[in-house]
Amino acid sequence: NVTSCAAAVVAVITLEAFAGMWINAFIVSVICMAWVKKKILNSNEKILLFLGCSRFWYLCIAWLYDLLSVFYPNSLYVHPTFQLVVAIQIFLNYSNLWVSASLCVFYCIKIANFSNSFFIYLKVKIDMIIPWLLLGSMLFSLVVGILVYDITAKAFCKNLNNTCQGSIRKASTSLEAHFLPMYFLNGVLFATSFMAVISSALLLLFSLWRHKRNMQTNAMKDLSMDAHIKAMKSILSFLVMYSINFVFLILTLMYSIWGKNYMKFIFNVFLCAFPGFHSLILICSNPKLEKSVLKILSCVKCKVCRK
Repeated sequence: NVTSCAAAVVAVITLEAFAGMWINAFIVSVICMAWVKKKILNSNEKILLFLGCSRFWYLCIAWLYDLLSVFYPNSLYVHPTFQLVVAIQIFLNYSNLWVSASLCVFYCIKIANFSNSFFIYLKVKIDMIIPWLLLGSMLFSLVVGILVYDITAKAFCKNLNNTCQGSIRKASTSLEAHFLPMYFLNGVLFATSFMAVISSALLLLFSLWRHKRNMQTNAMKDLSMDAHIKAMKSILSFLVMYSINFVFLILTLMYSIWGKNYMKFIFNVFLCAFPGFHSLILICSNPKLEKSVLKILSCVKCKVCRK
C-alpha cells in the first residue's frame, strides 16, 4: 500500500517535472533565438536564460532522485551515486532560488523610485551588476554543492559498508546525524533568499504607494505607474509561490531530520510544481515570450483546422 502510494506520488511528480521542463526549455529556446538575432541580451533576458536552464536541469535531477528513491532505493547508497545526485540537486536548487531572487531584486531596482544615493547608483549600474550577480549566484551554489558532496562522502565512509546488503538500511538511518550541519546551512540560505524576495516586494510596494500618492492630482496616464503595477503583479505572484515553496522546503528539511522520509515525497509534489508554474507566469508577463506562445498556438490551430 505504501509502495503504491509512493508510485502514485512519483507519477504526479513525473507529470509536473516534464511539464516544467517543457516550459523552461521554451523560455531558453526563445531567448537563445533572440540572442542569435540581436547578438546581445538585456539584463532581464540574461536572468530568464539562467533561470530557465537551472530550473530545467533541477527538475531533471529531482525527478531522477525521486524515481530512484521509490523504485531503486538501494542504488542511492552505492558510492558515489547518492553524493553526486544530492550535490547536483542542491547546486541546481540554489541556482534556481538565487537567480529567482535576483529577478525580484532587478525588478525592484529598475522600477522603484527612491532618492537615496546608493539606490540611484544601483539603478544606474544595474545592467553591469546583473552578470556578476548571476555569476556569483552560480559560484556560490557550486560551493554549497561541493560542501554537500564532501559531507555526504564523509558520512558514507563512516557509516556505509557496501559489501553487506543488510547494513544499507541501518547506515541510511545513521547518516542523518552527519547531515545536521547541511540541514542547518540549507535552512539559513533558504531564509536569506526568501528575505531578499520579501524586501524587494516591500520596497516596490512602498514605491508604488508613494508614486500613486504623488500622482493623485495628475489625471494623465502615467507610464511609470503602469510599470510599477506590472512589476508588482509579477513580484507578488512570485512572492506567494515563493512563500509556499519556502514552507515546503523547510518542512522537507524538518522531516528529513526526524527520519520521516515518506513525507518528503508528498512535499516534493509541491516543490516540483513551483519551477514550472512560476515560469509559466513569467511567460504570460513577458511580451516577447507571450507573443511566441501565441504564434505557436496559432500555428498548431491552423494545422488542426486543415486536418
